[in-house]
Parts: sequence; C-alpha cells; structure tokens
Amino acid sequence: MGIDVLVLNTAVADFRRPEFVFAEKLVGAGGLAKCRTVDMPAYTQQQYSGWISQGSATAGGPGNAAPLIARAGLKVAVGVCLGKGEFDGLDAQGRFFHDTLTANGIDMSATAVHPTLPTGTTFIYDKPGSERGGIAYFPNANNEFDFEHFRHAVDRLRPRVVYYMYSGLSDRGDANGGQDLAAFLRCCRDKGCVTIADSHTLTGDPHGLIRSGKPVPEYALLDPLLPELDIFFTSFDEAQMIENTLDTPRRWQDFDQADNCRHFLKFLSGRYWSGISRTRLFGVTVNNGAWHVSRDPAGTVTGPVKTESKFMAGEVIDLVGAGDSFRSGLITYIARNLPAFQSGSIRFDQAVSMGNLFASLFIKAPLNDRYGHIFPYGKMAAVVTSDRHWKTIDDLLRAFE
Repeated sequence: MGIDVLVLNTAVADFRRPEFVFAEKLVGAGGLAKCRTVDMPAYTQQQYSGWISQGSATAGGPGNAAPLIARAGLKVAVGVCLGKGEFDGLDAQGRFFHDTLTANGIDMSATAVHPTLPTGTTFIYDKPGSERGGIAYFPNANNEFDFEHFRHAVDRLRPRVVYYMYSGLSDRGDANGGQDLAAFLRCCRDKGCVTIADSHTLTGDPHGLIRSGKPVPEYALLDPLLPELDIFFTSFDEAQMIENTLDTPRRWQDFDQADNCRHFLKFLSGRYWSGISRTRLFGVTVNNGAWHVSRDPAGTVTGPVKTESKFMAGEVIDLVGAGDSFRSGLITYIARNLPAFQSGSIRFDQAVSMGNLFASLFIKAPLNDRYGHIFPYGKMAAVVTSDRHWKTIDDLLRAFE
C-alpha cells in the first residue's frame, strides 16, 4: 500500500525575530520577497542553532502542512531539498526541518541533500499584534527542485495525493514558464494521484496592485499548471491578482467580495476545466470561510457557493501558514474520502469545513506548539459535522476531549 499524501518543495526554516525589521522594509506589511542566496544576512550556523534552541524557528512550507495531516492519522511523506552541513550531515536549518517532521511521523526518505546551497531560510519580522509581518525568503536549495528525483519518489511511495508547495518560489521548479511543473503533475495524475498545488502571495502591496490592474509575472506560471490540478485554493487577494494576470483586469473595488469570488471561480472553471472528465474543486479563502466551485466526472458543475467557518472563536497567534493549514485540512478530508471524491459524490462543503477547522486551530496555536491543536481524524470529523458554532477557543478544544 502507498502513502496518503506526498508534500513537495519549499523546505524552509522560518525565523521570527523582532530585530528582522529589514524583512518588512523589503516587501511591505505581510508581503514576501524572494531573495538571492548571495544576499543572505551573514548570520552564522551557531546563531541559527541558538535561535532554534530559543524557540524562534518553525518549519515552514511543508512544515505548515505535512505534520497537521499526519497528526490526523494519515500516512504522509515529504520530498524536499536540504542543505549539507555539520549537523549530522545537514546544516542547522535543514537538521531542524528534518527533525521537526520526523518527530511528527513524516516519511523523509525522499529528501535530497544539496552539496553547496543552504537549506531555504526565511526571516519574518515578528510584528506586534496579530498582523502578519514582512517575509524575506531565501530559496537556496529549494531553487534546485529536481523533477526526475521526485518522479522516482512518486513511483516508490505511490501517494494518493500529491501536493506541490509553491508555484513561483523555485527557479528550477518554475522553469520553462511553469511547463515543467505542469508536466510533472500531469505525470502524477496519470499515475492515479489527486493533484494540488498553490502559489504564495508574492507582493507586499496586494491592494495597490489589485487597484492598478497590473499583472504579477509569477502568477503567469499558473496558466499551464491549472489544467493539471484537481484541487486549487487561493486567497481573496491572490485571486484578484491572478485574474488580472491571466485575463483582462477587472475593477474589483466596484463589486463586493461575494461577487468577486463568484466571478473569479467562474473564470477559472470556464477556462481551465474544458474537456476534463474528472472531479475538480477550486476555491477562494476569505476571512470567515471559503467560496468554492466543483465539477463531477460527468461534467456537472456545482457553485460557486460559500461555506462559512464555524470556528472563528479565539485569538489569532500567527497568520503565517493560514492558507497551508486550510489546504491541509481540505486534503485530509479528501484523502480519507478518496473514492467519494473521485466519483464526485463527496461532501465538498464538509471538505472545506475541515480546511476551515485546521486553519483556525493552527493560527491560534502557540508558536512553540504549532501542531498541538490537531487531533485524530475521527474527532475532527465529528466537529466538522456538528451544527454547533463555537464562541471561544476553549470550547472548541473541549469538543475534542
């Protein structure tokens, strides 16, 4: 038997420190800058190791997703490229990433070790309050994503779901205008895998770009990719920038959120689902739930409709990884109900609700225990199918007792 989910690419150690104001200055509030290895701050391996021991680091990328899925009881593997170093064969960041995932039961046998490039490293401005600070991302070894290496991993691990994180953040992964990644995921789909990929918010001023209607070059990489995806969810801000890049810009400010979400999902399904006879699920996450549109193998389209979150209670600790954790819950539900997904009979609203639950629990968990609020699938499913709306995070957590 194969594994349930294989998560690929963008292994990073995320370091959050109040002195990383330079990250905010690079990209603006909440944005992300893809930076060059040669421009990395001259911190030493001892400094990274010290910050890790102080609890200032978390495992990003697949670290925001794979452990959550595994804690729900699914079999998960991660395929990433880490940097070589003196910490039992890896650099400090790579050892931290590897050990964090293995401690959560993740199969790391598909790991590739780069001989010269360090592990991907992100510096996040630890901004006061719940607002997300700027993110300075140094891809490093992630830039060398080797499709041939990971094709062999897919053959060996035989995953039911392949999740690629993220389009737009790897030089080699995004090569040939995104055609290489599209071909890789087409190959995965031909092997019977359900495919999902996402992108990352690539600007520190999304609202300015949305109003201007200017395209974002990295989102053009989605054009060859979207036809190969069974599942695609993006944020509300990203959705507007994606459509401005792939189609005629729209005056989004003239319409309300609901109308804009419907418009975007009709655009995606109309352009990228033609002639595809398999189940598809695309969506947009918003601050209180998600809009989604689905299609069964017979070609019947349902939606766009909105599934509101029942899990809004509680104070947000850190918004980094909110989208990743949403997709983790979504994937968990789909992987556990795969025959129903493949036939188109799955409860798409419950799949989205599971995503809402995972995201709510993840962003409200302490930074030193990011995965601690995720419980076995049966308990999570019981909460998802309940009619109750929770008023406090303590009430929600008691539901798992």
